[in-house]
Amino acid sequence: MSFTTNQYGLFLSACLFSLLSLSSQARPGPLQALTVYKTPTCGCCKKWLSHLLAQGVAAQGRELASLSALKSRHGIAPRYRSCHTALSHDGWVFEGHVPAKFIQQFLANPKADAIGLSVPAMPLGSPGMEVDERFMPYQVLMLMKDGSHQVYAQIDTYEEQF
Repeated sequence: MSFTTNQYGLFLSACLFSLLSLSSQARPGPLQALTVYKTPTCGCCKKWLSHLLAQGVAAQGRELASLSALKSRHGIAPRYRSCHTALSHDGWVFEGHVPAKFIQQFLANPKADAIGLSVPAMPLGSPGMEVDERFMPYQVLMLMKDGSHQVYAQIDTYEEQF
């Protein structure tokens, strides 16, 4: 069987396309899976967990009656706390309604002197805290090992979370 120049070019293009398709399917999934610790009755925690999964962050929920000891054990000072705490397998902390976008950015380039990210309290309109069209600007904080924080991201609009 012989190919014309045009057929040979089409054949090579098809092979290249197949290889590129296979390589894109072989890409690893999320950087790390998270374990999300929450209380059994918190609805916004369930919504935040759904946000993570929808944005491609592998996460599983675990219910605890109280989270205070867990938060203290992982160095989350009371002023940085919210309703749930997520931990990566490598020990990074994600406290509160941190958008998946920033979790992925942090895990791709973690800072050695940080413990993770936090969105203190429960800002209206943050992932898991959606109420109609209402939105309250907020900051994502990077928590440092020395107990301080740095502003990791300023969120001024709902769309900036995605």
